[in-house]
Amino acid sequence: MILLQDFIVKEHIKNALKEDIGFGDITTDTIINENDTLTAKLNTRQDGILCGIDIAEAVFKTLSSSVKFEKKFKDGDEIKKGDTLAIIHGNARAILTGERTALNYIQRLSGIATETNNYQKAIGNYKARITDTRKTTPGFRMFEKYAVATGGAKLHRFNLSDCVMIKDNHIQFAGSITNAVKKIKEKISHTHKIEIECDTTEQVKEALAAGADIIMLDNMTCEQMKTCVELINNKAIVEASGNVTIETINSIAQTGVDVISSSAIVAKAKTLDIALDM
Repeated sequence: MILLQDFIVKEHIKNALKEDIGFGDITTDTIINENDTLTAKLNTRQDGILCGIDIAEAVFKTLSSSVKFEKKFKDGDEIKKGDTLAIIHGNARAILTGERTALNYIQRLSGIATETNNYQKAIGNYKARITDTRKTTPGFRMFEKYAVATGGAKLHRFNLSDCVMIKDNHIQFAGSITNAVKKIKEKISHTHKIEIECDTTEQVKEALAAGADIIMLDNMTCEQMKTCVELINNKAIVEASGNVTIETINSIAQTGVDVISSSAIVAKAKTLDIALDM
């Protein structure tokens, strides 16, 4: 899995199953005998972009290594309402006990991948790419970022140690963008890029002079962004952020920015309706 290390995924799944199963699945374990088997289908009830099929498989195989999981689609594929995504056969207790956890992963991730893909498509033929933010679910970030990438987006920083991002509070505390960058450059590794959040043309000019690698145009109008893109003139990567919606993203892309960041592709994504049917 791109971006996902198997040992981390397995540990996450084990913790999710511990949370859900507790001291045992009293319903399934009472009704179904230990050696009973069943065959089920993983079906989608909505169109979208599939994400998390391998994780769903890993859930069932964590509970029983003998479960057979025949995938009909792979992550990143477009799926249509009524498609069978996988056929599952094996230990009935393992399949029914793992059903909800497996669906929680695949429904959530497919919903994010689908929403991300919708935003990228709305950009049209402009060069800009949609990207995510750090507004993610605690403990679930690696999965949500994987879903964003599966949906066709660029990825923003993974955590606070990934990249310098100087925001308004940092600037206020340091006294100026110039002072903030000076302090940063004295201590950070040469491998780290510096991004600066700007909300005025004057700040953009100062950020350029200070040597910013990435300049974020925060909550600017499209006219202001276009002016700043011309001012920056490829001397830094230009990111647009703030008030980004599916309706406004095409207009923002027309200004010539390189990336458009939005928390909506994760925070406001609806789960995709996927079910396990016997």
